[in-house]
Amino acid sequence: MKGATLTMEAIKHPITTEKAVRLMQTENKLTFIVDRKATKEEVKKALEELLNVKIEKINSLITHSGHKKVYAKLSKENPAIDVATKLGFM
Repeated sequence: MKGATLTMEAIKHPITTEKAVRLMQTENKLTFIVDRKATKEEVKKALEELLNVKIEKINSLITHSGHKKVYAKLSKENPAIDVATKLGFM
């Protein structure tokens, strides 16, 4: 997970469930499925580069199906709902 392909390898896809949308609105968080081997720091750097935003915090978990899910809390200057709309998630 090093080099220029970090972004493509680390981030698989966004999650746009009802819960994810609620987190966007209430807690300014975006939710993604990422490579299971990616560290929080790698995911943070990849998301900041890909989305061109400042990430305050990353929380991660392994789902029951074996995927790694991350919750990325964006800085207050970047509303998550606006970022998601701009990128076509919403």
